[in-house]
Amino acid sequence: MVEVRLRAPLRDLCGGNGTIQVEGATVGEVIGRLEREHPKLAGWVRDEAGSVRQHVSVFVNGERVNEDASVSPEDHMHILPAISGGAGDNAEVLVGTHKGLVVLRGERGGQMEVAGRAFSGVDVEYAIRDPRTGTYYASVTHGQFGPRVFLTDDPTGAWEQTEGPAFPDDAGATVSRIWVIQPGEEDGVLWAGVAPAALFRSDDGGRTWSLNRGMWNQPSRPEWQPGAGGLCLHSISIWPGDPSRMAIGISAVGVWLTDDGGETWRRGVEGLVPRYLPEEAREGALDLCVHNLHRSPVRPTTLYLQFHGGVYRSDDAGETWVDIGSDGGLPADFGFPMVVHPRDPDRAFVIPLVSDGDRVTPEGKVRVYETTDRGATWQARTDGLPQRDAWLTVLRQAFGHDGRDPLGLYFGAESGEVFGSIDGGTTWTTVVEHLPPVLSVRTSG
Repeated sequence: MVEVRLRAPLRDLCGGNGTIQVEGATVGEVIGRLEREHPKLAGWVRDEAGSVRQHVSVFVNGERVNEDASVSPEDHMHILPAISGGAGDNAEVLVGTHKGLVVLRGERGGQMEVAGRAFSGVDVEYAIRDPRTGTYYASVTHGQFGPRVFLTDDPTGAWEQTEGPAFPDDAGATVSRIWVIQPGEEDGVLWAGVAPAALFRSDDGGRTWSLNRGMWNQPSRPEWQPGAGGLCLHSISIWPGDPSRMAIGISAVGVWLTDDGGETWRRGVEGLVPRYLPEEAREGALDLCVHNLHRSPVRPTTLYLQFHGGVYRSDDAGETWVDIGSDGGLPADFGFPMVVHPRDPDRAFVIPLVSDGDRVTPEGKVRVYETTDRGATWQARTDGLPQRDAWLTVLRQAFGHDGRDPLGLYFGAESGEVFGSIDGGTTWTTVVEHLPPVLSVRTSG
């Protein structure tokens, strides 16, 4: 039998059952039998012509499929409302702040409303929706009681605490912050990057976590030095279609690569220049302060990196790096936030800050810079953004995209504004104001 997983409101039409075993050889057969066994579901998933509705998505083992797709016993099938659907062209943005998670909803391109708020009064470092399953994840750090990962199928409803990430007793360490949660390539797999500079893996959809020993047991670890934000593993770049390959970014220990699913790791730092060190100390230095790292999903050998002074690109999957920030038009090459276009490996976006001593937008102007030629040149995208006396700070995880065409971009500032663009950065609007200081911004797809 196929395991069908449902979230609200479909779950409620099936008597509150979120997981149902259903027979069928194709997706269409499974949906038909599900409707017969639960008559209230009729008309919700399929229209009167018997076709899956335009704004309903069906996934089998994490892959989006149509009604004719074959299914086998032990397969996992998810039936989800598409975030792109509904009345108009709607959007959902998850904003992690110093005082909880804020869920924004509204028509794409306009102002958004606060649809819900969770974890009031505590830091929400990061929140995402897993597009494979529709499950939401939040990294929550309580000032007194430490960090946790929570999950839900409705971000405006109740959240469930997971087990971990937490170090085993023999590690001699404790998790101080969970920087990032990244869906993996295999069904049910997620990765989490934490401080102090460790990688955790979940094989059950985020409910339990285990330490990646290959990274934790690096011989050079006793010599690792933290950046200003701590010794943090903040970037996880998976390789689409190949779960064995991954790149991670650590502040301040550089880029690390694996070809065997994390069993072994090597550094990928050739070409990175730590200008904050004396020239005679740069060769072979361990303390390379990576601020952000992203891979092009359509050309996985291309990665972009924001450094502690410098923007870089790799054309060989992270082995070597070329400087793309010193020339080409950036007002500063210091910063944290970065987005890589999901369909064009030649396009990327950064939001420069003045320097490590003055972490605000240069010249009091809020500018998103885009390259369309792999970093040879950069163009300021300013239409709709504050251009006078606007000294904003945009943090590492506070810039994301929605993957749609044309591309939607969203970023938030410590001053509480969230800005959005639905035309790939050409024009911008202020989608919400007066939030607590923004730590992270991600869309639900």
